[in-house]
Amino acid sequence: MRGEVIGVWSETWREIWSKLAKHPDAPEDLFCELYRDLAGAFETPLDVTALADVVDDPVQARKAFRSAKASAFRGEVALLGFFERAHNVVVDLGGDPLANRYFLLIEAFLDKFSLRYDLRRPFSLNPTLPGVFARLIRDLRDATYQDAELHPLMVEFEDAIRDLKTSQSPGRIKTCIQKQVNLLEAIGQRCPGVTSNTLGAICDEVGTWPHNRLKDAMKKLYGFASDYPGIRHGGTPANSLRNIEMRDLVAVSILLAGFAPYLTNLINSDTIYSGS
Repeated sequence: MRGEVIGVWSETWREIWSKLAKHPDAPEDLFCELYRDLAGAFETPLDVTALADVVDDPVQARKAFRSAKASAFRGEVALLGFFERAHNVVVDLGGDPLANRYFLLIEAFLDKFSLRYDLRRPFSLNPTLPGVFARLIRDLRDATYQDAELHPLMVEFEDAIRDLKTSQSPGRIKTCIQKQVNLLEAIGQRCPGVTSNTLGAICDEVGTWPHNRLKDAMKKLYGFASDYPGIRHGGTPANSLRNIEMRDLVAVSILLAGFAPYLTNLINSDTIYSGS
């Protein structure tokens, strides 16, 4: 999943706007009205006079719209707002036939570039669960990259995951879980007010839990990693019910990653959901 629209904005002219303009119900001044709304998503607002000069000329408006760069926008949320406002513009200018064409073009665009949104009628771009999770991992990677001590731990965890391609042995699976727990433990130590250096004790100190049962769930996962033989310690062989498998890695890794926002202020859960 590539993620956000802003990252593939340069592709939208060919995939969306030029095709929309060719529709029989598309008026000559389509880009005049669209550019007026697009300018509202810019980081630096256009001068009123300059904007008026563009939107009063269909040729100039089309050229300005096509040349708009992703770097000009305030961010993903502002760009999504434009796409949703653009639907209203298209409805006003070309009615249902043009609006339906716009909807289908956006839907195809999201699918082609594997973006993190689901499109719902009449026109609403909503984050998907895979998109939210992908953004969580990306933001976690970005946050650790900026820290000289956390970055090597993130690299070790990702390398351990990649090594599974060679062999999905119990030993390699245990290494993946161990590296992820080590990473979360180090991340938790950066949380304000934390003085402990073990993940279980960190859970008691972060003060971010909405309910004690969530905290207990995180501590039990940590307990599993400590007690299962060969993950973090020798563990308790008698407590092992079977050899560890890939399904355990998938489940435990997703659960551990999901707890990361409780352990750090390095990532923002609002932007994980809605985009930057």
